[in-house]
Amino acid sequence: MLWIAAGVVTLGFFAVLEVLARRYGEPGPLTNQVREVVFAPKSGTVLYASMALMMVVLTWRQRFVALGAALGIDLVFWFVRWLADAGMMVGNGALLVTLACAVIAVTRRAGEERALLLKGVGLALLLVTGRKVGDTWLLITWKSRPLVLDQYVAAADHALGAPSWLAGRIVEASGPVGAHILDWVYVQLAVAAVVVALYQLRNVAATRRFPRHHLLRTFLVIGVLGPGIYMIFPVVGPVYAYGTEGGLWAVADLWPNTLTPISPPHPMPFDEITPRNCMPSLHTAWATAIFLHSRKGPTALRCVGVFWLLATLCATLGFGYHYGADIVAGVVFTLTIDAGLRTFDRGWDRAGIRLVVQGTAVFTALLLAYRYLSLEMAGHPWLFGPLVLLSLASVIYGYAVTTGRWDREERVRVPTQQLPEPRRELTPPPDVRQGADKRPV
Repeated sequence: MLWIAAGVVTLGFFAVLEVLARRYGEPGPLTNQVREVVFAPKSGTVLYASMALMMVVLTWRQRFVALGAALGIDLVFWFVRWLADAGMMVGNGALLVTLACAVIAVTRRAGEERALLLKGVGLALLLVTGRKVGDTWLLITWKSRPLVLDQYVAAADHALGAPSWLAGRIVEASGPVGAHILDWVYVQLAVAAVVVALYQLRNVAATRRFPRHHLLRTFLVIGVLGPGIYMIFPVVGPVYAYGTEGGLWAVADLWPNTLTPISPPHPMPFDEITPRNCMPSLHTAWATAIFLHSRKGPTALRCVGVFWLLATLCATLGFGYHYGADIVAGVVFTLTIDAGLRTFDRGWDRAGIRLVVQGTAVFTALLLAYRYLSLEMAGHPWLFGPLVLLSLASVIYGYAVTTGRWDREERVRVPTQQLPEPRRELTPPPDVRQGADKRPV
């Protein structure tokens, strides 16, 4: 019933976004997703990564069949596009195989097998459609929020030393190689999430059930809640508000070589094509979630989590997409969401509720400070800078202590539950015992 309710709510949410997008004269997430069944998809990598998530519920033989079918379909699509001189892209096969598994689950499966396969298909489609939802959200932000608050965040960022300006100069000095690596990491964030999720879900086919908490839950909730903050706090980023990418709408061409002057901030109008997707930094939020969920994996996976988080931070700041204030808010945002999901699984115990309340309070206080105390933050950086970092450190410390205690409790409880039952010795019947007594010595 919980999965059914979640599915109904998700479809309703997609329908609302579809209607809103249509009001602005653009196709919504459902329309764009249906188009990719036949037309060239936007990202074939994401479609195949989503199919890989679905295949965690299949046996190895079924996985090879599904992958072979997807590759065969893509080969046919590729040949037809080549004949028609159309855009060459792969990924339709992965989407069609995923949809076919949904049909098989409804028509050829029953009971727990049907539910398990539908859960796998649902996770795959949520990841695929999540990108379309994000694009629709960005459309809504630039259509409905003509004014942006970049001047406020840029002033508040002085308390943190304006890290985006420093990172931008470092990326410029690294040349095209460094910029290309960071750009690849920034774009392929969903692929890294799938790698970590596949490790967490590696035993689903054997146990026939999903783990209680995994990365995709946190990933999807971040994507659902984050754009709502965009609507409350619209920001375009330093490369647009203070750089060449902003064109005539930019305050001045200052990023990354000249710091913004400290002056009273004001809401400023901006164009209708630049997304207001900075506060909080969801790329930082997602990379933080990847880092958190890779901690229980092998050494190689932990290294991937560290690398992706550091490279994403360098990219978001170095390309001028975010301010330092966005980064702090994104980390607090993720820790609060992940703690809330784990607390929900545990039945809302006191420690979890306290951690969620703390994270929510810190996140709210940061947004209020950026909006209403930005000039004071810029004028007293040695006071407000440490306060911002201490608030971030308090949430990190609370998360580490609370979840660490939860993990220790689970490690103690699981072995106890897995102990074998004591063997009961069978007492032979009386005639057997008497026969044994009559044997000669």
